[in-house]
Amino acid sequence: MPSLWVIRIFFLFLCTGAGYAVSQSRPEIIHGGMYGLMIGFGLGGLLIGIDHMLKGFSLRAFSAATFGLLLGTLVATLIDQNQVFVYGADDETRWVIRLALFLAFGYLGMVLAMRGNKEDFSLIIPYVRFKSQNKPENHIVLDTSVIIDGRIAELIERRFVEGIIVVPKFVLHELQFIADASDPVRRERGRRGLELLERIRRDPRVEVKIHELDFADEKQVDAKLVKLARALDAKLFTNDYNLTKVAELQSVPCLSLTDLAAALKPQVLPGDVLTLHVVREGRDRGQGVSYLADGTMVVINGAHAMVGQKVQVQVLSLHQTGAGVIVFSDLKLAAAA
Repeated sequence: MPSLWVIRIFFLFLCTGAGYAVSQSRPEIIHGGMYGLMIGFGLGGLLIGIDHMLKGFSLRAFSAATFGLLLGTLVATLIDQNQVFVYGADDETRWVIRLALFLAFGYLGMVLAMRGNKEDFSLIIPYVRFKSQNKPENHIVLDTSVIIDGRIAELIERRFVEGIIVVPKFVLHELQFIADASDPVRRERGRRGLELLERIRRDPRVEVKIHELDFADEKQVDAKLVKLARALDAKLFTNDYNLTKVAELQSVPCLSLTDLAAALKPQVLPGDVLTLHVVREGRDRGQGVSYLADGTMVVINGAHAMVGQKVQVQVLSLHQTGAGVIVFSDLKLAAAA
């Protein structure tokens, strides 16, 4: 982010100037203005380097680590105050034991706090849920499959889906990798996904956030998505069947656009009259074949000679197969007007 680098460069100049100022006001500490400039510049560069290494370390993780460090320090202090190690130990040995206690329990407290979630804190501090006092934000996390699919943009623009659209940084990287693929089909899919994100971002009614949080302990993108959705208390939108099931097992709200499209398919019932375009002859003698708008196959009895024409048909029955539903119908009007 360019604005962040502006702050970093400004901070580096401040550190360099501060080093020079110390060398002038306290020459007994730093001898010479050049040394002051070098020390200030080095300290600022070191802090910026640490900041760059911690770019995936979120404020939530920092808060959890601080809370865990405090708990670990408290436990170590209680053990130390019991003076278990006073007897039979000299001052130097006791100092080493105290140092080991604080380091060990501080580390364990930080690790356990960062591995936990907000529900764990409610066990330590009852009745505290760490919820915002303002109106809760509705976060929607998008995965790669639903971005490439493209239908999510229509739902957002028509206000069927409302909330803050969250695109994880690792999903954006995956899209960029697909867009740079050597296979032209994959490359086109990746570019279409990036164009769709830009289309959503340009909508003034929609707030889009590129989330920086990553989970270094997880290698699979699906596991990272589930963890992020849980951390943000968000809904996960995907077209991945396996990801949907994993999210459901972990009690993370998840919506599959494939399931939504199946639920919104128009219901055709026996006796309905439809106007269709016959595209080819059927498998059996005398049959013609057409398709509904959602791709459902319609077999028309007596329409073998009507290929390329519009006809009116009356639905007889529906047959469920592993690939979907097949509609059987009779020709009602030989040719459309």
